[in-house]
Amino acid sequence: MSEGSQGSSLAFGQVVIGPPGSGKTTYCHGMQEFMGRIGRKVTVVNLDPANETMPYQCAVDIAELITLPDVMESLKLGPNGGLIYCMEYLEANFDWLQEKLAAFRGHYYLFDCPGQVELYTHHGALKNVFAQLAKWNFRVGLGFCAELGSVPGTPHACARGSEAVRRMVRAVGCGCYWRESSGGLRG
Repeated sequence: MSEGSQGSSLAFGQVVIGPPGSGKTTYCHGMQEFMGRIGRKVTVVNLDPANETMPYQCAVDIAELITLPDVMESLKLGPNGGLIYCMEYLEANFDWLQEKLAAFRGHYYLFDCPGQVELYTHHGALKNVFAQLAKWNFRVGLGFCAELGSVPGTPHACARGSEAVRRMVRAVGCGCYWRESSGGLRG
C-alpha cells in the first residue's frame, strides 16, 4: 500500500457516516456479521475517537492512537473541538493508519466514522483521510445512516436524503446509499 503505487492490488470497502446515534456502528456490526456468513474477510476500522462501545470485532481502532476523553482533558477542549483535533492528529499520522490497514490486505473494509457534521462540512481532515485511502488504492463507497423515522412528512425525508447525498459528494465524491435506522437500505 505504498503511496501512489498503481501496481499494487485494489482494496474495497465502505465509509459509513451519519449523525450521532443514527446507527453507523450498528450497521458496521451487521455488515461484519453478514460478510462473515457469506465467507468474506472483513475488517472494521473504528475512526471515531468517541466510540468506546463497539459491538463488532474491531481490527483497527483509532483509540490505539488517540482518544477523545484524553484530548478533552489534556487540551481543555469541548467535544467538537476535541474531535477536530483527533481527526487532525489522524491526518498527521497516516503512517500509523497505513501500517494498520496493510495487515488486512485482501479484506473488505468498513470504516466506522464519527458523526459530528462539522467534520464533513467545515473541516478537511476526514476528507484528506479519504483522499489518502484512494492514493493507497482503496476504492470505497460511502454509506450514510440517518434516523428518518423522526422526520415528519415526505418533504422532510426527501430533504434529509438530499442532504445525505450532498454530504457524501462533498466528503469523498463517491457513489452512495443510505440506511434508515428504522428500515432497510434505500438509494
